[in-house]
Amino acid sequence: MNPWLLSIPLAYLLGSIPFGYLLVKIFRHEDIRATGSGNIGATNVARSGAKGLGIATLLLDAGKSFLAVKIALHLAPGNYDLAVITAVAAILGHVFPIWLGFRGGKGVASALGVILALSPATAACTFGIFLVVFLLTRYVSLASMIGSATFPLFGLYFLPQRTPLVIAGLIFIPLLVIVKHHQNIRRLLSGTESRFGKKKGE
Repeated sequence: MNPWLLSIPLAYLLGSIPFGYLLVKIFRHEDIRATGSGNIGATNVARSGAKGLGIATLLLDAGKSFLAVKIALHLAPGNYDLAVITAVAAILGHVFPIWLGFRGGKGVASALGVILALSPATAACTFGIFLVVFLLTRYVSLASMIGSATFPLFGLYFLPQRTPLVIAGLIFIPLLVIVKHHQNIRRLLSGTESRFGKKKGE
C-alpha cells in the first residue's frame, strides 16, 4: 500500500485521540471542557487539580504524535517529506479531533512529540528554549509560543532534508500552535494571563 495513503490518515486518527478528555472522564467523571480554559490539553488538566493526569496527558499527547511520525519513517525510511506531512496531520488531529466535533487542544504536546520523532536534537533545543522562558516567566503559553517559533530554525539546521514540503511543514506547525494561543496572547497583552502554579488573584 502507498505509504502516503496509509501514514497521513493514520496520523490524523492517532492525533485526534483526546487523551486529556478521556483521562479526566474516566478517573474524575468530569468533562475537562467545562473546567478552566475548556482546553483538553495537559496544562488545563493539571490546573483542574489533577496534576498526575496532566502529566499523563502530556506524555500520551506527545506519544501519539511521536508514534505517527515513526510509523511514517518506518514505512518510507528517509522520506522526510512524508514524515513532516504526517507530523502536520497528527497535530491537526489533536487540534481538530473528529471525536470532539473538531474542537481540541492547542497542539503543544503533540508538536513536541513530532519534533522528537523527526529530530531529537531539534526537540532538545526547542524544549530548552521553552524551559528557559517558562522558568523566567511561569507562563506556559508564552514559553510554548516562543519555543515553537524556534522549531523551524533548529529543524532546518538538524534535519537532513530541506525540501519545499519540509520547509512548509516546519513553518506551518508553529504558526498553528501560535494561532491556537490567540486568547492567551490577548490575556498576556492585557496582563490577565495566569502563571502556572499560581491561583487567580495571586
